[in-house]
Amino acid sequence: MTDADAAAPGAFDGARAAASDVLLSRIVREEAGRIVGSLTAWTGSFDVAEDAVAEAVLEALPQWRRRGIPANPGGWLLQAARHNALDRLRREKRYREKLAQLVAEPTVTAGGPDVDERLPLLFGCCHPALSADAQLALTLRAVCGLTTDQIARATFSTQEAVAQRIVRAKRKIAAAGIPIRIPEAESLLARVDIVLTVISVMYSEAHLVAGGDAGADRDLAEDAVWLARVVAAALPREAEAQGLLALLLLHRAREGGRAVDGELVLLAAQDRSRWDSRLIAEGQRALARAATLRRPGRWQLHAAIAACHCDARTAAETDWLQVLTLYDMLLAYDATPVVRLNRAVALAEVAGPAAALTEVDALRTALERSHLWHAVRARMLREVGRQDEALAEDLVALELTANEAERRLLAARVGGGQA
Repeated sequence: MTDADAAAPGAFDGARAAASDVLLSRIVREEAGRIVGSLTAWTGSFDVAEDAVAEAVLEALPQWRRRGIPANPGGWLLQAARHNALDRLRREKRYREKLAQLVAEPTVTAGGPDVDERLPLLFGCCHPALSADAQLALTLRAVCGLTTDQIARATFSTQEAVAQRIVRAKRKIAAAGIPIRIPEAESLLARVDIVLTVISVMYSEAHLVAGGDAGADRDLAEDAVWLARVVAAALPREAEAQGLLALLLLHRAREGGRAVDGELVLLAAQDRSRWDSRLIAEGQRALARAATLRRPGRWQLHAAIAACHCDARTAAETDWLQVLTLYDMLLAYDATPVVRLNRAVALAEVAGPAAALTEVDALRTALERSHLWHAVRARMLREVGRQDEALAEDLVALELTANEAERRLLAARVGGGQA
């Protein structure tokens, strides 16, 4: 990158630079994973490929702001990444043979219609030998094309911590010979669940960014929905892949009512006319596809619960008995404390707050450091008339949450005594 390129952002007004960045984010999302996959296959090194593409993305940011989006943006990224990979290989003697092969057969392609290189790359990034934090960071970097700074902001971490996770993960891939490929049929199901979990975490992380808003220059929730679509399209016979896609689409559909003018609105109070009916319909179709495969699982049940809320024209029309039944079924697949806490909320609607409070209290040890547990307990206490205890729980919830939108909501509740 030249000095002129480094100064390039100043050559544009802010609006034009912002428009260029939005287009770059979309193109990187669509192409970066493909290019990493292609270069990994050609160089035989995930490390070389991932670094080369990351450098290409950083080069694109100032150049595309100054010169505009190129006519073939995927090809531009591919050539820049390939050039970076060749430079890296030239510096490493052990890759001389590969370098000769690359120079002799320069036919790496991006975005080809026959093979989606992102899927084996995604399975490689989500290998069970890697920690959960490393899986997420590596997926965001290699498959979605986010920079280290973007990942740090999106996951509420530091650049140094993210960089260390990525470096350690790539070293482990190299040292352990972790393959960048889709696993064999006998182990595919277990690995699919890891991949789907990482995508779900991506979506959840989008709501944990400081300030309560989605990512500043990259919509992490949209990245997660996009990645769920990639997996569901590539694995049409995997019911849980369809289930996760349905879940994220149904959650995404409610975003317009969840956050209004920067303020968080709870489900019962949301204006349902702000929900995206197109995404709801797409999510329901994905859930129906999953049902035809007759292999139930946790993501399908989570999606079915979300569909119950989307089906209700008003909060009062929610079929809470069906929601509770679905949670009871879900416990066979996902009995985590958070699921049990959500079930208690449904139980309160069916059997009353006293019964739900018993279930919430049973989760104290597991969730006492969670602001959500204290907020839910405050609601139950308030509904059974124990106002002073409810206020104390809301104050603890307020202290425990770092999300500014949630803090404002809890502060309003504390100030006004609202349920």
